[in-house]
Amino acid sequence: METLTEKTSGKREARKEERRLAILEVAKRSFLENGYSATSMSAISAELGGSKGTLWNYFPSKEELFSAVLEQATTAYRQQLSDLLEPSADLWTTILTFCRSFIDKITSQDSVRLHRLIASEAARFPEVGEIFYRRAPEPTQRMLADFFAGQMAVGHMREADPQVAARALGCLCLGWLHQRVIWGIAEPTPETIEAEAQAAVDVFGHAYDIARSGAV
Repeated sequence: METLTEKTSGKREARKEERRLAILEVAKRSFLENGYSATSMSAISAELGGSKGTLWNYFPSKEELFSAVLEQATTAYRQQLSDLLEPSADLWTTILTFCRSFIDKITSQDSVRLHRLIASEAARFPEVGEIFYRRAPEPTQRMLADFFAGQMAVGHMREADPQVAARALGCLCLGWLHQRVIWGIAEPTPETIEAEAQAAVDVFGHAYDIARSGAV
């Protein structure tokens, strides 16, 4: 049976987690709306209604807060990618499904705002680019490389450097549609996302000798 001390401790931890999530939500909105440089720990603390010291107890620096915001934003998606990248006899369809999901993600409103933030701030604040890369592109490339290494080992695709293959597929997805969305001259639609995914897997599949399926 749970003791009174354990119940009290559990409630205290739950309150701490609720507070942490509230901080991350306010910080995410501030970073996306105001940019990295214009976001201050003091302003976030004021919006939350607590002391600045409380905020610093959770996140000792703006860099750590920004990193935590990105970690929260990418954790669920990494799990989704992990579920998508399951070994399958129909590798073409698996990669097509990945491309659809990835292009949909990177052309979403929050992702576009984040990419613009990184591009505008990284020259003055190199840590912003470093944090973003370590929390978003790098883990995705690593997951893809591990997946491709397994597929190459069983002969489902041409043997090559799996890391290069992962980067190549990522670049194909970060292509025409994503650039136009970032530049503000196009809006993603199910049709344009599908066309971009089909084009990416077509080029990648031919480059790595992947058997084409009847996937649509």
